[in-house]
Amino acid sequence: MPAGTVRRVRPVLLGLAVLVVLGVLLELAVGAAALDLPRAVACLVTPDPTCDPSDHYILTALRLPRAIGAVVVGAGLAVAGCAMQGLFRNPLADPTLVGVSSGAALGSGLAIVFGRVLPVLPGGFTQPVLAFAGGLTAAWLVHALARVRGQTSVVGLLLAGIAVTALAGSALGLLSYLSDDRQLRDLSLWLLGGLGGITRDVALILVPLVALSGGLLWRRARDLDALLLGESEAFHLGVDVERLRRRVITEVALAVGVCVAFTGIIGFVGLVVPHLLRGLVGPRHRVLVPAAALGGAGLLLFADAAARTMLAPAELPVGILTSLLGAPVFLTLLARLRATELV
Repeated sequence: MPAGTVRRVRPVLLGLAVLVVLGVLLELAVGAAALDLPRAVACLVTPDPTCDPSDHYILTALRLPRAIGAVVVGAGLAVAGCAMQGLFRNPLADPTLVGVSSGAALGSGLAIVFGRVLPVLPGGFTQPVLAFAGGLTAAWLVHALARVRGQTSVVGLLLAGIAVTALAGSALGLLSYLSDDRQLRDLSLWLLGGLGGITRDVALILVPLVALSGGLLWRRARDLDALLLGESEAFHLGVDVERLRRRVITEVALAVGVCVAFTGIIGFVGLVVPHLLRGLVGPRHRVLVPAAALGGAGLLLFADAAARTMLAPAELPVGILTSLLGAPVFLTLLARLRATELV
């Protein structure tokens, strides 16, 4: 890593951490109901019988779980995108673009429409399990289709992702046709992507599962660094490439699946954040993964706060906002790759 990049790492990580803290405070402060935030936070830290019960309820039951959800989902999607880009050695690899999010959405849609006839798992895990299975199936299918003579083609990756996304979209369209009015409304709103469904119970499911997958992906940092040199070079450095590929795909599917299960499809977080931070902290995954986690959390916190206030008292689905922000970055990146004849 260049000396200039090393000197930038610590300030960048500190700045991202500050950004997350500010984003959490903003999430707690904004909303349809006026809230005396300093007073409410003081009551949260030190219970006081004179505290306004309505302020305490808004803070603890609504805004705090949502802020936690934004941190966890943003971090999970960014880390998943970072790992996918390292695995495929391609900056265009992203859970949304390569079909993982669509596969997870299909699994979640099955839970929404056919939840009454599906086996009910304890603790509300039916939807996350089906989302994980759908994301894992999509990831493996895209990986198999994109491999040409032992190498992952960039064009093949994009085409396979488009094909799997279209297939999952068709299946979701069929589910919409088969659903009743309530299920159709739930499915339509959920597909737009939003954090409105994050409750304390959901946060208790999200936090450990995303933390587990993120921690496992961070442990793959050395192997992902070796893989950037090429598969044969990584093999000579002692990396079992096939085992690494299986583990990374499974862990990415876990992170994306559990996030999509509760928030719908929130696109481009996993593409934009690692791409922007790689130029600041370098390509080493031991640094890039935690930086991506902080950057993704900060991005989603501020995007959700904006989505809640732009059309107040109505709420704009945050997935629409992240797509509006991420699509120009993707097009710019694609143009640069074409200019360098990498696509």
